[in-house]
Amino acid sequence: MTTTSHPHRAPGRRRLSAAAALGAVGALLMTGCGDADAGGTPTLTWYINPDAGGQAELARQCSEESGGRYNIETALLPRDADGQREQLARRLAAGDTTMDIMSIDPIYVPELAEPGFLAPVPADVEEATTQDVLAGPLEGAKWNDELVSVPFWANTQLLWYRESVAEAAGLNMDEPVTWEQIMDAAREQDKYLGVQGTSAESMTVWVNGLIESAGGSIVENPEAPASDIKIGMDSEAAMRAAEIVGTIGRDGLGGPGLPTSTEATSLTEFQSDSGSFMVNWPFIYAATSAAAEEGAVERSMFEDIGWGLWPRVNPDEPSAPPLGGVNLGVGATSEHPDLAWEAVECVVQPENQAYYFVTNGNPAASEAAYEDPEVREAFPMYATIRESLENAAPRPQTPYYNEVSTAIQQQWTPPASVTEDTPRLTAEFIESVLRGERLL
Repeated sequence: MTTTSHPHRAPGRRRLSAAAALGAVGALLMTGCGDADAGGTPTLTWYINPDAGGQAELARQCSEESGGRYNIETALLPRDADGQREQLARRLAAGDTTMDIMSIDPIYVPELAEPGFLAPVPADVEEATTQDVLAGPLEGAKWNDELVSVPFWANTQLLWYRESVAEAAGLNMDEPVTWEQIMDAAREQDKYLGVQGTSAESMTVWVNGLIESAGGSIVENPEAPASDIKIGMDSEAAMRAAEIVGTIGRDGLGGPGLPTSTEATSLTEFQSDSGSFMVNWPFIYAATSAAAEEGAVERSMFEDIGWGLWPRVNPDEPSAPPLGGVNLGVGATSEHPDLAWEAVECVVQPENQAYYFVTNGNPAASEAAYEDPEVREAFPMYATIRESLENAAPRPQTPYYNEVSTAIQQQWTPPASVTEDTPRLTAEFIESVLRGERLL
């Protein structure tokens, strides 16, 4: 999610309307999900983020495979990550007994785990579901070094580039490249870089990726109480991040629309004659393929796309790409926690993750899923995605993530305003907000 709960739906797939979604949720609540249905089979409610229908299909399959032990019904959460967070937190805080299974954006896992809203992951479930999970998604499923949710699908940003531009710049894209190199290439060829400069979650994604890639962390002691949290942005790593963001903004390297640029608008820029390099999620490949099929972009443009790992900040340090996705958690007040964890085990089987990857465009957290022939055919960059997820770094894992992210969005936008003072001022601002001395 996040990152980015982005529109990763496969082209042409049907999704529920908002009215239908509200009606479905209302019907579930009215029928008292969690109770046994008329046939005596317990009903589990799975609160899902909007997708192309993949989670509903997996709910149907796992219900069928359970042999009557349980039946899973899905309830649709809001489209945006903040709306999902709010609904889940309110229901969990109220002791809602229908919170059997939840699709949770990793950035909100600590906030839900800290007050005990999530049921503990049984040891046998942890062993069965994490054997082949890639390192980045596994880290994003933990709080206080304990697994509190199970990775379902994961997401990561890649560096996408126009092969013709990279060749003209003399870059060897078989080797890791740095932000400095792609900035110079765009400047020399009068092209634009595809980055997300709007005041939204995507800015936190960018800033965190830069700081982590430079060897730093936004939050140094995430388990500490709010009054004692140390924000690690007054650092060399954060200074390098500010230098990159500010330079791209002031030098016009992100294009005239940079202050409002999102994942979708940066893709549009990348597809134009001004495109060069772009950091973005894997959905852009299928989206550009579909655009070429429809004639919205030239086929030659689609064939000019290459991909690699997220750019390095320092030449001798591997990058730490952004991490997104969805984990599955079980509510502490669920009436059927054992059955819910049994259902979670079914959902996250590697073959189910591979199915979800191919049909809904969301990368698997399971390494084994990348061996699936259909995955490899649909996503020729599968090996790069897998490697990126192995190296990916979660955004700050803290119960106060909302405050941290909102402050970054305020302090680091527009990009042209970012200076060497921005990291220090951001750290001071966040710490004063967490101490209750200032308001967001």
